[in-house]
Amino acid sequence: MTQLHDNIVGIDASILMHPRVWEASGHVENFHDPMVDCKQCRSRFRADHIDLNAACPNCGTRDSFTEPREFNLMFKTVMGPTDESGTAVYLRPETAQGIYVNYKNVLQSGRVKLPFGIAQVGKAFRNEIVTKNFIFRTCEFEQMEMQYFIHPSQDDEVFETWKEARMAYYEKIGIRMDKLRFKEHGPDELAHYAKAAFDIEYEFPFGWQELEGIHNRTDFDLKRHAEFSGKDLTYLDDQTRERFVPYIIETSAGLTRTLLMVLSDAYEEEEVADGDVRTVLRFHPDLAPITVAVFPLVKKDGLAELAREVEKELREDFATFYDQSGAIGRRYRRQDEIGTPFCVTVDYDSKEDQTVTLRYRDSMEQVRLPISELSSHIRKAVKEYRRN
Repeated sequence: MTQLHDNIVGIDASILMHPRVWEASGHVENFHDPMVDCKQCRSRFRADHIDLNAACPNCGTRDSFTEPREFNLMFKTVMGPTDESGTAVYLRPETAQGIYVNYKNVLQSGRVKLPFGIAQVGKAFRNEIVTKNFIFRTCEFEQMEMQYFIHPSQDDEVFETWKEARMAYYEKIGIRMDKLRFKEHGPDELAHYAKAAFDIEYEFPFGWQELEGIHNRTDFDLKRHAEFSGKDLTYLDDQTRERFVPYIIETSAGLTRTLLMVLSDAYEEEEVADGDVRTVLRFHPDLAPITVAVFPLVKKDGLAELAREVEKELREDFATFYDQSGAIGRRYRRQDEIGTPFCVTVDYDSKEDQTVTLRYRDSMEQVRLPISELSSHIRKAVKEYRRN
């Protein structure tokens, strides 16, 4: 989102910002969930997730719920020497607002012109009523967000462009496209800032779940921050001399959810020779924690020393791992299980002709290569990788 784009810059905004930021964003006013408690067992629930006329899901008591009350989802703390004299501040519930309050700084110092984007990866915090659904409802999580600033007349076109670009990202990292879909937000589902919104969802083993959202936020955010800060956040086009408040197209993805998707999508168990079952993680090589594992066929006769030299040479270009323990077949399987796409074996012939065996994870095919050509061959294989 940054390195491969000429007009998107990265920042790392503060987790703790001025409390007025969250008034301007609408979080103080709108970022609530309805909460009820069971008076019998003290269990707490979101009021919109249960039938208030039914029995308590935890203890079975009927007519035991308190009246629904609003529960603000932001974590509140105090900045200052004491609770009494300090200022109430919030841990950010999203990273986007840090981008908006830094918009003018980036505009003035980053030598950017519309259209341009600001992206960041960072922690966000939500004071959930009930944490549940594994990583999908937690108090602390990692976000990847990009806000793209454009002329208001371009919003529909740019919105569609980023929808396509974000879906293409998942194909690029090797995700099966039949497991992905768009889900449009209906009129009653749109957030208070949104003109249009789509989610990208992935079909996990436990069902479809949201990975990220693409939103047309119009000029809501910059107008609100201008109003609350008193700063001019308009943009002056130096060609047309038109002054306007930019519209924003947002892409907002959950990094933790993306990791779970990559693991779920890559995991396979396949039957190989003699009814044996191989467990393999079919990561795209760009995502694999280890790109190349290097093994000596045996530890003796100088093979281990030569294998170490090969591994150190490959380490300059790739994430590598050295293993000399156990049978060679068992070492291959260990690397299959953690998703290593390539394994290199140094044997007795390697000492004579300076060649090694390169094994491909997905196909288990083995080829013989000169050590001198190993790096370039692997680099080409990574670039041309296509999942079977």
